[in-house]
Amino acid sequence: MKEVVDLLIERKETVATMESCTGGFIAHSITNVEGASAILLFSAVTYSNEYKIKMGVKKETIDTYSVYSEEVAREMSYQIHQFAHSTYGIGITGKMNRQDPNNERGEENVVYFSIYDSVKDIYYPKKMILPNLDRQHGKEMILQEIKKVFQEILLSK
Repeated sequence: MKEVVDLLIERKETVATMESCTGGFIAHSITNVEGASAILLFSAVTYSNEYKIKMGVKKETIDTYSVYSEEVAREMSYQIHQFAHSTYGIGITGKMNRQDPNNERGEENVVYFSIYDSVKDIYYPKKMILPNLDRQHGKEMILQEIKKVFQEILLSK
């Protein structure tokens, strides 16, 4: 994430994350870069629906589309941006190699993420289909895709 962090520092822009299936791995990867405290304003790990809702995701969105959906990832990215007043918000939700007795709907090994750009008021959503990997490798694949999309967003400005 060094390239992303360096670009955000250079532009004096900030980011906040709301992660579910990645369990804070994206924020962890950002904080591994020196100087990240200048750009990472806040991070939340919201495994449960209850805490997604407490952070601003609408219960109706979860009930309508499933917690594992592009719509929920979009709301997560927007709500974390709102909470932290950051330039960008990243929201991630999905299932990785496990059944969820609390949320039976949603495809297996499918992850949704969204990057919200508050300056352009635009979402960059992405659906990823993961191979049947262990959680660590799944998280690393998601990180690489987020990094790629985020770099593309930053370099297009």
